[in-house]
Amino acid sequence: MSAAKPPIILVVEDDAIVRMLIVDVLEELAFDVLEADGSEQALAHLNNDSQHVDMMMTDVGLPGMDGRELAQQARVLRPELPVLFASGYAENIDVPADMHVIGKPFSIDQLRDKVKSIIG
Repeated sequence: MSAAKPPIILVVEDDAIVRMLIVDVLEELAFDVLEADGSEQALAHLNNDSQHVDMMMTDVGLPGMDGRELAQQARVLRPELPVLFASGYAENIDVPADMHVIGKPFSIDQLRDKVKSIIG
């Protein structure tokens, strides 16, 4: 009997320390994680048809293409991809109705609950 594979989350965060902390927390919560330091790396993962991704978690304030623009491009490539925005200004950002947001800083429990509510 084989165990179910853990969901794969693509984490897009330009701050290496913040990215490392998010990845560590998600891995402790038994998710598999792909990392990207910006939109270009994220889109490379999403353009790879052999790479399964269950959800993308992205910072809103990315250099170059911001998180909202990245989400739009991601949805062109993968129309059903769940997207979770992370922002220190969560109460002030507008996100599409079918996307989600979590405010920074967030606790491990808040992140776990938010991710599980999105991908089960």
